[in-house]
Amino acid sequence: MSTIDTVLARIDQDLDASLDRLFDLLRIKSISTDPAYKDDCREAAEWLARELTAIGIEASVRHTAGHPMVVGHRKTGKPGPHVLFYGHYDVQPVDPLDLWTRDPFDPALVTREDGSKIIVARGSADDKGQLMTFVEAARAYMAETGDLPVDVSILFEGEEETGSPSLDPFLQAHKDELKADLALVCDTGMWDATTPAISIMLRGMVGDEIVVRAANRDLHSGHYGGSAQNPNHIVANIIAGLHDETGRITLPGFYDGVVEMPDDITAMWDKLGFSLDTFLGEIGLSKPRGETGRKPLEHIWTRPTAEVNGMWGGYQGAGSKTVIPAQAHAKFTFRLVGDQDPDKIRESFRAYVRSKIPEDCSVEFLAKDGSPALRLDPDMPALAKGKKALHDEWGVEAALIGMGGSIPIVGDFKRELGMDTLLIGFGLEDDQIHSPNEKYNLTSFHKGIRSWARVLDELAKN
Repeated sequence: MSTIDTVLARIDQDLDASLDRLFDLLRIKSISTDPAYKDDCREAAEWLARELTAIGIEASVRHTAGHPMVVGHRKTGKPGPHVLFYGHYDVQPVDPLDLWTRDPFDPALVTREDGSKIIVARGSADDKGQLMTFVEAARAYMAETGDLPVDVSILFEGEEETGSPSLDPFLQAHKDELKADLALVCDTGMWDATTPAISIMLRGMVGDEIVVRAANRDLHSGHYGGSAQNPNHIVANIIAGLHDETGRITLPGFYDGVVEMPDDITAMWDKLGFSLDTFLGEIGLSKPRGETGRKPLEHIWTRPTAEVNGMWGGYQGAGSKTVIPAQAHAKFTFRLVGDQDPDKIRESFRAYVRSKIPEDCSVEFLAKDGSPALRLDPDMPALAKGKKALHDEWGVEAALIGMGGSIPIVGDFKRELGMDTLLIGFGLEDDQIHSPNEKYNLTSFHKGIRSWARVLDELAKN
């Protein structure tokens, strides 16, 4: 048997023990956004550091202003790339708890009606189950060969679900230690349950919040209605003007830097069999929106967006209170693609908002972090090796896909450390991440471990 065959056999033999270890990690309530779980987050970091050290990856827990980082290294001295694997051990809150079918921190292997098995727990897919696929692949390699096929570094953080406030300072302070030839990220998904995928583009994002103020107090809508400015109306007018009748965003210069995808990539996507009816039907909708004349996958992956994530002003309680509010609020996010500049998008949005504010009213802006979009070179050698590894494991060609969301760390790796990233994940659309009854398919976990072993094997080859 070849080396990779013995490693894969070890993974299969050790699957039950791998599940036990994953379940131990899933029991830790590492909810990063709630200060009540600060000690739990540290416990998760310490657990991971112990596991990495136990398999031969020298690891330690590193202090930050927030939750700690876990950093590990295994220097083999072998030829081939030095890779940095990234994941996060923190999880989302579990609310609403009454919608869970079991305790979210009491993981279980559940058999569904079709006979498939799923791991149910908070963090099972996002991101503990995903990061443990790599840890278990490394464990099997160390157990069978005594070493890894390439130099490996590990970076696990505990604040991804809260915007990673400590990550950039940590990267800046530890550039020399963390820099590698290639980053590996598993916080992504497959095309479907039997088709693996490599994400080659991520949308960037700009967020902003506005507070529009008019009168110096809430007003009686009978005494002042029709005369005094209503901040709710002003915000509504701002929102209504963001898109034209074709679905295009109206901000001046907004489409500067938006690029069209190569024909060979769009042709590949056409063959994926994406069903808009199914995509929308699963969420109870049937009629699409977006730019006229664009294909559904373009809307999701390659076109920019402007969305209102929250809006409020005036009385919110039961019944009626007839007031004109003194102020109104709205939260916006813009998903960016291509070479769109986050700073220029923010400037254009703010200029547009100011143009909509009546003379005796005011607006305050509360900025959110911004990050540019990211595209990987389809001809990157590591991408070809990743595709081969996934094909060997799954028996079908890996789809090269876009992602509608953003993973800012990938951009940080490129800008701060000069590293490209191979984005390979095994999550599925129905994993219900951030929602009650989060799950991770047992097949995703098992074949995910095997996939990473194959990826490491391929990366080690000349």
